[in-house]
Amino acid sequence: MFVRSLVEDDSRDSIREFLERDCVTNAFIISRLVRWLDRELPLSRVAGEFWIVESAGKIQAVLYIGANLVPTPCDERVVDALASRLAQEPRRSSSIVGPANVVHPLWDQLQSAWGSARAIRQEQPLLIIRGAPLVVPDRKVRAVEPVELSLIFPAAVEMFTEEVGISPTDFDNGASFRSRLAELIVQGRAFAHIENGNVLFKAEVGIVTPGSAQIQGVWTAPDRRGQGVGSAGVAAIVLEALRMSDAVSLYVNDFNKSALRVYEKVGFTRHGTLASVLF
Repeated sequence: MFVRSLVEDDSRDSIREFLERDCVTNAFIISRLVRWLDRELPLSRVAGEFWIVESAGKIQAVLYIGANLVPTPCDERVVDALASRLAQEPRRSSSIVGPANVVHPLWDQLQSAWGSARAIRQEQPLLIIRGAPLVVPDRKVRAVEPVELSLIFPAAVEMFTEEVGISPTDFDNGASFRSRLAELIVQGRAFAHIENGNVLFKAEVGIVTPGSAQIQGVWTAPDRRGQGVGSAGVAAIVLEALRMSDAVSLYVNDFNKSALRVYEKVGFTRHGTLASVLF
């Protein structure tokens, strides 16, 4: 088992074929590499670092190292090879996110070298929908305008804090978080239901690849929860995301039972299981 950095001369076709074996689970890595895969950018201009694990000349795994550490699905031998290599380096990422059966054994081997985690999300159902939602979409959900960034920002911060357990404003006063939200708005991938200056529902399509678009940041105003606002809003986002990709996915913490009920009502089904280690 050989672990090495992805290089410019690597076969794009081989990398693409490997990643697209599960374009839903691998949507994040595909989205980061797509412009290199499509020969639009050299690898040197792609954000983050990528490792390849090979055996007998065949790709066994791809690993993204950036703000997040994201592995593709792989077997125990590959996990061992990755852990051995990663343990030799300081931790650079603020989380490990990927298939649960990869993340847990990887972290078991890395925690002695990298120190304790702030939180571990043991099981995060990865859900998918490929067709029209099962509930009537909220027709008042629309693309957020750039001038509405400051209006949407507090809801985005609240959602992140509820989900992750820390506020994105704790780091650089939220500048990076705000910048990413602004980018999604400009790209037409942030949506909300706004009434009289109040955000009732919002979500973003954070990842877009040909095979899968991933919804993130789903939030409903606390005083509107349990009234169907969330399910109708998610249904509207599904329709928007299906204009961008062949399928729509999202993942959620297993203990968020209310969110799971919403997604099941909309028509999402289980594709797999992710896990996250948060630092």
